[in-house]
Amino acid sequence: MSKQNCRIAAVQMVSGPRVADNLETAARLVADAVAQGAQLVVLPEYFPVIGAADADRVRARETFGAGPIQAWLEETARRHGIWLFAGTIPLAASTPDKMRNASLVFDPSGQCVARYDKVHLFGFRKGDEAYDEASFIEAGDQPVAVDTPFGKVALSICYDLRFPELYRALAPVDLILVPAAFTETTGRAHWEILLRARAIENQCYLLAVGQGGRHESGRETHGNSMIIDPWGEIVDRKAKGPGVVIADLDHHRIAEIRESLPALAHRKL
Repeated sequence: MSKQNCRIAAVQMVSGPRVADNLETAARLVADAVAQGAQLVVLPEYFPVIGAADADRVRARETFGAGPIQAWLEETARRHGIWLFAGTIPLAASTPDKMRNASLVFDPSGQCVARYDKVHLFGFRKGDEAYDEASFIEAGDQPVAVDTPFGKVALSICYDLRFPELYRALAPVDLILVPAAFTETTGRAHWEILLRARAIENQCYLLAVGQGGRHESGRETHGNSMIIDPWGEIVDRKAKGPGVVIADLDHHRIAEIRESLPALAHRKL
């Protein structure tokens, strides 16, 4: 089956501590993306909840296959007839004090067809700013890509971006997704350059969708959601605040670049 070109969209948010409010915002932004022709829509990391403490996310976790967040995702994908990639949601882990940070994929019928649990857990300490995801997240251990009518899509989450071997394990792919809640400190320094590098070295489109702004808790996320083509060119972006980033995924563009610079075929290791 030949791969179809499609319009892809990133939904940038500034999520807060109340799940219902965040779902209402996400619903409005997804509808906006669909009105602009999007057939594949991606939500950011932790789109349903970002509270004052890590425990807020653990308390919001659901059992895989059941729960109001997953029911909303199923209904939204089916109502709009889109491929909906659920940034991340908190799912149950093997211990009661931790969660799985999971990205779920819903097809246009509303069926959940893939799940990826974040493999690389963020740790950072500089001055008064510190993060330790391993203290409340149980890591996944399997790379995941999903086949769609629009090509093969590699799933990843935020800190995974710093580990190019994850994407090499899935190559070749047509689209890399990076839902994130990058900190302003690390995002300002590294976000764009890492995203463009991943697109260039894998000669594919990359959609990165972030939390972007000042949250109720006082936390600041970098945002700067963008769609990048296989040559590393940014075709659309949004710096801060809720909104939609949208562009066309063109398989002719992918083929043209891979033919003129066959780097993937030149791999030795």
